[in-house]
Amino acid sequence: MAGGSHPSGFNPHLPGFRYQVLSKLLGASMWFFIFYRAREDGPKLLGLRHPWEGHLGEHTKHH
Repeated sequence: MAGGSHPSGFNPHLPGFRYQVLSKLLGASMWFFIFYRAREDGPKLLGLRHPWEGHLGEHTKHH
């Protein structure tokens, strides 16, 4: 078998340090956003709370 240690002969290089840091930063920000939206909209999405229940106190104070 010619071409190195991999059977297909394809040996990709490892990503640079900048790309590793950037990928971790983007991945972490994606998960923070997902968890934030789950905290805000999760009960509504799961049917534990109605979408119109969130702001009743604010509207009744003004009237």
